[in-house]
Parts: sequence; C-alpha cells; structure tokens
Amino acid sequence: MYKTEKKVYFTLINVCVYALAIVFSIILVSLNASNNMSWLVVGGIPAVLFLSALIITSVSQKYVDKILYKKNMLDSDTKYLGEFIDRLRFCYSFDDLFQVNSDVLELKADCGILFIDRSKNYVLYNSPNRISSYYTIRDKLIRNFPSSWKSGFYFIGESFDVVSSPNVARGFMMCYENYQYYVFCRYLRLYDIDIYDKMYEEFSRFVARTRIIDNLSEISSLTKEWEQLAETQISFLPHKMPDVPHLKFAAYYRPLVNVSGDYYSVLPINSSKTLLMLGDVSGKGLPAALIMGLVMNTVKIIENKEDLVSMVGRVDEAIKGMHLQDKYTVLFLGIVDTERMEITYVNASMSDPKILTRSPDGYRIKPLNSTASLVGIIGMDEVNIAKQRLYRGDMILLASDGVSEVMDESGVELGDTDLFLETLQASAAKSPQQFVDDIVDLIMKYNGDKRLHDDVTMLVAKVG
Repeated sequence: MYKTEKKVYFTLINVCVYALAIVFSIILVSLNASNNMSWLVVGGIPAVLFLSALIITSVSQKYVDKILYKKNMLDSDTKYLGEFIDRLRFCYSFDDLFQVNSDVLELKADCGILFIDRSKNYVLYNSPNRISSYYTIRDKLIRNFPSSWKSGFYFIGESFDVVSSPNVARGFMMCYENYQYYVFCRYLRLYDIDIYDKMYEEFSRFVARTRIIDNLSEISSLTKEWEQLAETQISFLPHKMPDVPHLKFAAYYRPLVNVSGDYYSVLPINSSKTLLMLGDVSGKGLPAALIMGLVMNTVKIIENKEDLVSMVGRVDEAIKGMHLQDKYTVLFLGIVDTERMEITYVNASMSDPKILTRSPDGYRIKPLNSTASLVGIIGMDEVNIAKQRLYRGDMILLASDGVSEVMDESGVELGDTDLFLETLQASAAKSPQQFVDDIVDLIMKYNGDKRLHDDVTMLVAKVG
C-alpha cells in the first residue's frame, strides 16, 4: 500500500507541476514573442520554468513520502513490525534477537516465533505457544522447507506451505542461507505489504552481521597473526600519559576483538596547550584497524597542530585515498589551553564528548556539540571551530559510542539513563583514573553477563 500510494501521488505531482510549467511557458513565450523579445530570452523562459518544476517536484515528493510513510508504517498496526525492524538494526547476537522477539513480536504483536538453524536442524528459539512448540508442526515445516530452500521471504498458509497473499496466510518465513525464521500470526492482512521487504532485508543483514562478528572473534582468538596486528595497533596508542602542568589524564581501551577502530592520543603542543584526540572508525576488523593507524599517523606527523581545520582536512584526504568502501571516522580534536583556560575544538560527529564543571548544586554537564560532518566519506564543506570556557576542577570526557550504547536486558542504552548522568556527576570530583574506573564498573554491571557489542574507549582530562 505504501509503495502504491507513493507511486500514485508522485505521478500526480509530476503531471500537475509539469503541466503547469508547459502552460505558463506557452503563455509567456507567446507574450514575449509578440513584443519582439530576443530568442535567447524567449528560449530561456521555458528552461527556468522547467528547472523550477524540477525543484518543486523534488521537494513535494519528499514531503508526501514522509506523510505516507508515517500514515502507513508508523500510525497503523504495521508499527509493531516497524519497531521490530528498528530494534533488529542494533542486534549483534542471537541473544539480542531473542530479546526483541519477546519484547515486540510476542508481547505487542501477539506472534509466535520459530527460529531454526537448518545446517544442524537445531531450534535456536521457539515461542511458548501451541503453533511454534508442537513437534508435529515443526517436523512439517522442516519437510516443506528443506535446508536447500532458496533465501527469501515467503507467506505460509494453513497447511504450512507457501501461499501468495498475506490475506490467506497463517504466517511468514524468512530464509537466509541456512537460517529459517518463522512468524505465526493471524493478522498479516492488517500490515502494510511493503513492510515485509524491509523486514527481510534487515533480517539478512542481521544474520550476516552476527557471522562477521563471530568469525572475527574466532580469528582473533586463534590466529597469531591477528595477535601481532593487535600489538602493532596498540603501539599507536599512548603507552604513558604525558606530564603536563595543570592537567591530569586517564584512558581506557577495550576492543571488541583483538583489533579495533577506536583510537585516542594526548599530544603536548607547548607548556600551556595540549591536543586531545579521540575517534571511532566505522565497522570492525582489519579495515577499521588500517584506518585507525592511518589517522593516528596523519595527525602525529602534522607540524602545526593548532590548525584544527587543516588537520581534519588532511585526515579526510588520507582516508579517501585508501579507497576502502564505506570507511569513515568520527573524530574529536581539542586543544586545551591552561593559560587562557579554554578548550578550542572540532567535533566531527562524535556524540558523547562533554565537560563536567563544578557548580553550587554539584557538577553540571556541558556538551561539546558537533561542528563538522563525518570524516573520509562525504564532502566536508564546512568545518567549524568551537570554544568552551574551562574552570579549575573541570573534567573533560571523550568517549566512543561503545560507552553510551551499552544495553541492559530490556534494550535500554546506558547513555539514555539517569544512572549514567548521575554516575558522571558523582565521580567528577575524583581523580581521572578513579573517574574512569567508576564508568567502567558501571558499564560492566549495566551490561550484565553479556558480551559487549562494540569497542569501549575513553579519554579523560582534569583541569587544575
């Protein structure tokens, strides 16, 4: 329905706008021709009108698409499958998927789930209801959909075979490689037909993502070459924090696997100015590690470390020169000046840098907002410099998103909780190392016994 309505409305917009452009062109050309205007002027009028029509149709289509998507996907029963898709984007293991099954499809959409690894004929997950739990139904599905079944999305009928329409379906099945994911529901006719393609696309990405992470974990733990690579990568990071007057530092670095795309550095410029850097490369594994080393080396060899705009530009050029598809970095570069008591910085799309400053009511949190776009993948039209006043006792916190995006059992990210902010404020009066230790303890407790899903990196500087 969403795609159909979108096509109809887009066609109407195009017809109406271009028809008006043609009519106005004919009228204006006729008037100007009768007044003996030059052919350059007469011919330019239609060109301007059609260029305007192109702009109007583009803006109108975006606006209509937003309205139709909200109506069909967010304000109807389809919202449950939409919520499942949104949650699935941030799943990195089967445990994550199982939690989303329970929270969304079972509790909200009243669905039954059966998830089978056909390479071993092993049931990974099944809901505690009649359909998904019965061995006879499970055996019938295994017979009807053998392990050689082609990857794709299929509606399932009352006889647990393929049917063509959701109006007569008992559920649906998503097959990707050796994994078969069955959803049993009586209300498929209520969902927008276009949601199923999106659901299968995200499911296939999830399976591929979990395999990559599992393979990286296995390789990194078993292969000596990866251990050597990890040792080389760590050599780029500071072995010992520099001794800088009026500044104290602490850092924490925990890669998801042996190699990481996170990086940080502390580079003294002179007796009163110190460059702080922390960044996170997209993706994981060897490509991310290569970009990490490239960024660290690029910044290290730049002579004028006070020219932050030029420094970001050099990093951007270096990454693009590697020609690694979809690789980029978010990056924070800040110069702490203890003489002027201020920090001058460029924040290239990092979400978590902040200053904790003392106030009569305790420590306040001042964000160091983004001033530039992603580095290394798109054109960087504008890199802005920002400044923030510093005071004695201020704590500067730079962290990768692996800190704030740690989830508890209910899927709530740590960075969205009052607990996180309260811990920052309560620990800000401590030494940098104690501050870092408190955050690390919070991460581990909040995550429970589950494996972390991202690199965790922090750099902390205390003023005074």
